[in-house]
Amino acid sequence: MSPTHHDNDTALAEVGAASARESTDSADDLSHNPSGLWSGDTGTLGERTRRVLLELLKGPYVSGTQAPQLWAALVADEGLVRSRLHDLFLDLVIDRVDEFAFTRKIVTDEIDAPAAVRSERLTFLDTAMLLVLRQLLLAAPGEKRVIVDREEVYERLAIYRTGDESTFQRNLNGAWSRMSNRLRVLHKAGEDRFEISPMVKFLVDEDRVRELIAVYERIAAGETDAGEINADTEEDEA
Repeated sequence: MSPTHHDNDTALAEVGAASARESTDSADDLSHNPSGLWSGDTGTLGERTRRVLLELLKGPYVSGTQAPQLWAALVADEGLVRSRLHDLFLDLVIDRVDEFAFTRKIVTDEIDAPAAVRSERLTFLDTAMLLVLRQLLLAAPGEKRVIVDREEVYERLAIYRTGDESTFQRNLNGAWSRMSNRLRVLHKAGEDRFEISPMVKFLVDEDRVRELIAVYERIAAGETDAGEINADTEEDEA
């Protein structure tokens, strides 16, 4: 065997040994991950912090009242959660007074951030119902809980009626169901009584509020009717 051939064999053997050591070290690191929840887990967040991060991504929000343990984890690890969300082009919004948090797409002129979460498309009637709930909430400043009944909200939306009564009632019921089950801004508080979530303030921005108030005023003045508005208005996203 030539000296050159021997040196090559030695070098290959050393490389193989180093690779084996790296594999062993890597396996040891995984098995000794202090934050690991299962074999091979490389995550570094505690279990509750991971759960609150997942709930934020699932949306629409995390409530301290409804999920106090998740809320405590969020408050304790806010910096870590915020960092993970930034990795996904999402920002964390926290209302510490009313204790809820949600995510929204990063808005910046520095980069063109992609959309990381799916938006909920709303009909015009959905948006109008959100506006009514927002008005009812803001009309009770300082109240710990704002409770409404379904009929009260329906009556305020009667000016948007189009078509026959049964169709309008079905559309109202559909919008009410989306408020309760998808957007979760209504929570049952008794027989036909519902609590309005403070989260509703963030689902209709000020520009949309002004636009809808203008619609109310046009309808009230008899300048147009709800049918024309419904036909002309595009769906919103929340």
